[in-house]
Amino acid sequence: MAAIGRFVKNAWNKEPVITVSCGIGLLACVLPALSPLTKYTGMMNQAVPYNYPVPVRDDGHQLDVPSHPCDPQGRNLRWLKDL
Repeated sequence: MAAIGRFVKNAWNKEPVITVSCGIGLLACVLPALSPLTKYTGMMNQAVPYNYPVPVRDDGHQLDVPSHPCDPQGRNLRWLKDL
């Protein structure tokens, strides 16, 4: 840990602009992982299907097809409305 401190102090004394730009770059890489929005983005990506199904009317022989395209199916998205 002391070696890292000496390196940063030496870099700051020689090239402060480059040291600050590297610090901002490291912060930009780490900050998204620590952001609370990352959790909700992951939850929304899991809830929204990648391929959207084509609406099909139920003729009585297809048990897994809703009778109307607007009928609710799948997981509840109440948590998204409550944000």
